[in-house]
Amino acid sequence: MGKIKNPLQFSHHFGISPARLSSLGVLDHTPNVDARLFIDPLLFKSSKHSEMQEADGAYKKFFADVIKLLVAAKAENDIAWRAAYKKLLFREIKGTCLGYGAASIHGRGPGPKLARRLTATAKEIVDLGVRDPDLFLSLPLLEEDVGPDLISDMATSIILPDLVRFNERVQGALKVPREKFEFNGLDASLAVNPLETTRVPVLLVPKDVLRDLPIANDWEDVCRAAQETAELRSKVNKLIGEIWEAKTRKDKKAIRENVLASYEAFNTLLQTIHQTVPSSYDFESDPEGFLVWRRIHETVAKEFPLLLKAPKSLDLKQADEVVSQIIAQFQHLIEKRGLSKELWHDGKRRNEKSVQRLFFAVADSYCKANNLDISPEVDTGTGEVDFKFSHGYTSRVLVEIKLSDNPKVVGGYERQLETYKKAEHTMRATYVVIDVGKMGKKDKEILKLQGVRKKEGFPASEIVFIDGFVKASASKL
Repeated sequence: MGKIKNPLQFSHHFGISPARLSSLGVLDHTPNVDARLFIDPLLFKSSKHSEMQEADGAYKKFFADVIKLLVAAKAENDIAWRAAYKKLLFREIKGTCLGYGAASIHGRGPGPKLARRLTATAKEIVDLGVRDPDLFLSLPLLEEDVGPDLISDMATSIILPDLVRFNERVQGALKVPREKFEFNGLDASLAVNPLETTRVPVLLVPKDVLRDLPIANDWEDVCRAAQETAELRSKVNKLIGEIWEAKTRKDKKAIRENVLASYEAFNTLLQTIHQTVPSSYDFESDPEGFLVWRRIHETVAKEFPLLLKAPKSLDLKQADEVVSQIIAQFQHLIEKRGLSKELWHDGKRRNEKSVQRLFFAVADSYCKANNLDISPEVDTGTGEVDFKFSHGYTSRVLVEIKLSDNPKVVGGYERQLETYKKAEHTMRATYVVIDVGKMGKKDKEILKLQGVRKKEGFPASEIVFIDGFVKASASKL
């Protein structure tokens, strides 16, 4: 995890209409921030882009070749085994702006230790008689260190020639400035990432091969797929039925033993993966709120101007006053101007990290619009939004956004009080709680904690409660 600061969308930097990118089926990414989206190899075949359809063949051939090597391998570290291992030791691919990096756009390939473990697991599966290249999609279910980001990065590395051809076609159509690159043995003409300190190309990605999580990411997906047909459900219950109990304990060791017990057991797992008809992420409604904050960042200061008078000297007290105005505007936008609708999707509230990024987008947009020497950054691990300013990094104004249904909302305020106590002269803090239901007595408990701390003579974070429910008559953002 990292911190997001100074985001800038590809379309904004290159002066392209976001609608134009959408019409080409391309994700309008932010060149210095990873979107939590992943390339799912099961979507290649159904893509509308010819390059991705061809990538499906390249992907399958790559793993078919690995399987042939593992079939030929007679012992660990013999020539065939080492050749398979080297093919699974992927290089890092930079520039797609996907995954968990948040404040980094760099992919990650498996290190030598993990690559050896993947090779060993694949060899076990191949020795069962399995020859389906999609066996590698099951690895997140069997290995602790394999997640959707690694599967996505592996796929990106394999289909890189096809992805480069897609970019050369699309970037050429967009008429963006391009330069010659040589990377991973390929010569390419691509745009330069404007927000990287080193020379890195921009690699745009088709939206129709992206998902919030690949199909075979966890056992919940497998369970749902297994319920689709009576025949498959019967096979699962007979051959790998113990995974139902194991998955609730998240015991991958038990799951692994069960699935690798026989060809029939593993093949049943592959059938469940293939049973689910994959679909790309719904970019229009953005159910997980991965992208909405980017749109708000681009538009909110223009649609709802806020005049923030720059202080003559931006010390801690004055910076806190500026941030307080931004929080008040955030509250006004949610309660009176329709921003509350972005807290919800299809009647369900979006996750807390999405809401924290929404506040960051509002704050950063107003700071830039008013040319303030103050720069917020959101910590993607904790969700805290830090405001750094010219007075120096030893001082900070901290805003923490929590949703009322978070069971740790009271404990979060207690932790912030302790931080505040230790940094009394170098910090100002506000604790923002957005009411999305299940508030109960949490508001009273938080206010009581604040009162006790003030009575003891210690500094205490300010508290702001915001009504996050959608109002029928609210103006639209």
